[in-house]
Order: sequence, then structure tokens, then C-alpha cells
Amino acid sequence: MSLMRSAFIALSRNRPMRRFSERSSIGSKLSSRFVAGVEIEDALRVAKQVNGQGISVTLDSLGESVTTEAEAHRSADVYHRLLDEIAARKLNSNISVKLTQMGLTQDPALAERIATSLARHARATQNFLRIDMEDSSLTQVTLDIVRRLHAQPDMHDAIGIVIQSYLYRSQSDVELLLSEGIRVRLCKGAYKEPAEVAFPKKSDVDKNYIRLSRMLLASSTYHGLATHDEKMIAAAKSFASQNAIDPSRFEFQMLFGVRRDLQRKLVDEGYNVRVYIPFGREWYPYFMRRLAERPANVFFIAKQLLRK
Repeated sequence: MSLMRSAFIALSRNRPMRRFSERSSIGSKLSSRFVAGVEIEDALRVAKQVNGQGISVTLDSLGESVTTEAEAHRSADVYHRLLDEIAARKLNSNISVKLTQMGLTQDPALAERIATSLARHARATQNFLRIDMEDSSLTQVTLDIVRRLHAQPDMHDAIGIVIQSYLYRSQSDVELLLSEGIRVRLCKGAYKEPAEVAFPKKSDVDKNYIRLSRMLLASSTYHGLATHDEKMIAAAKSFASQNAIDPSRFEFQMLFGVRRDLQRKLVDEGYNVRVYIPFGREWYPYFMRRLAERPANVFFIAKQLLRK
């Protein structure tokens, strides 16, 4: 892990810096490249704009671990409102949820009840709930909850999960998920993990990403490949072409504000593209992880600031 990446990961956990940034106008201005805004209406407005470019979206209300049951239910209420508004406005959008926002670290049973309610609401509105993956300490409990929900009658098309290619365990997890027909979003992973559980070298993370993406593409289930890495995208396109896998059977996923040129290029080439659109007042940890993932983002932000 580079020094810059380590520094931004450390900053993402710095509470005084977070409090200052989330309350300052300059912080909000800088984050606007990657965050749609702080209110539901901001996210819905941006979703409509992105849909207008032929790109589907997934909406994420930012915020991670909650400390009380009341906070967990308030977080869930935002997503229930989103599902209703998506249906009412006929947006091409689904939702992404972190289980720590639903009380996972305090009460896993509470998080599972809330996730069940959201999945049922998604099914009722002909939508889809993606459960995000967090750090490796929560991988197993997250998988267990998603598998139990997916196993419920009529829930198969309503819920999916995220797998991170930097974890050693991910190949066996993908094999299990494929055997159960669970939809997967594959990403590289954005948390700092020990070498005991994750590949330390980027080259090994990339190799595993390609290996896992091929497993997903070869399956009959619709999956998402989340990456801005053109080498990973080229490898997926090549494998799909060589194996007569139609582009309609999968989608590429990218982050709001990152590689817009590549998003448009893929759409023009006939691929399905989905953009992950975050919003909310608790944007700071997410913003710092985006800077950690891609140093070019740092220089872009600096250039924008100097223009003001």
C-alpha cells in the first residue's frame, strides 16, 4: 500500500478532521465531485441526469456504524423513502446499503430485520437491494445475512452482495454465491486489511479480480463488475467476446464523478453501465477513501481548488 493511500485511509478515520470537513463550506465544495449532495432530493435529481445519459444508477445514503436502534431505523427510513421515490419517478435506479448503518455492530439480528424489510420493499416496488461489503471483520456475518434473505421465498431477484478481490477468501465465497444464484458486485476493495487476510500486492489483487470476473461472467446470473481500471475492463470484454457472452448479461459499475469519459465510452459500445451515487451529510470517510484509491483524484481536486 502506498504512503499516499495509507495517509488518506488514516485521515478517513480522523474524527476531528471529519467534524471540521463535514461542517465547512469548502469541504462540501470539494466533495461535490464525488457526492451528489446532502439531501434525498439531491440524489434523485442527479440520478435523473445520469439516467438521461443512458446509464443506470445505484443510490447510497452515506453513513456507517450507528450506535442506537433509533439511528438504525432512521437510516433505514431514508432507503424506504428512496424506494418509493424511485418508483414514483420511474428512475432506473436501485439502492446500496451498509449493514453497519442498520445496526450490525450493535445487534446483528436488528440489522437482519431491517435488511429483510428493505428487501421486501424493493421486491414490492420491482427494485433491487445491494448489500455493501465492509471491512473483513464483517465479511462472514454479511454473507450469512444475505444468503438467508436470498433463500426466502420470492426474494431471489430482490437482493445481492459485494465481493472484494483483495481478500484471499473471495474465490470460495464467489463459488458459494454462484451455486445459490446470488447477484454479485465485484470490486477490488477500499479498506486497509492485514496481510493475513488480503493480498498486499496490487498485482495479486488485479489477478484475482480477473479470475473472479471470469467466474461471474461465465455464470447465468446477472452480475456487476465495479472498476475504473481499463485493464480489468479490457480483460472482461475480451473474455465475454471469446465466450459469446452477450453484453446484456452483465454490467460495468463505476463511481459518480470518476472516469465519466469511460462511462460514456462503454455506453456507446453497447455495454450496460451503472453509476454508484452517494449522498448525505456523512460524506467525509467516503470522500477520503476515493482519494486513497486513486491518486489522480487528489490532483483533480487540487486543480479545481486553484481555479476558484
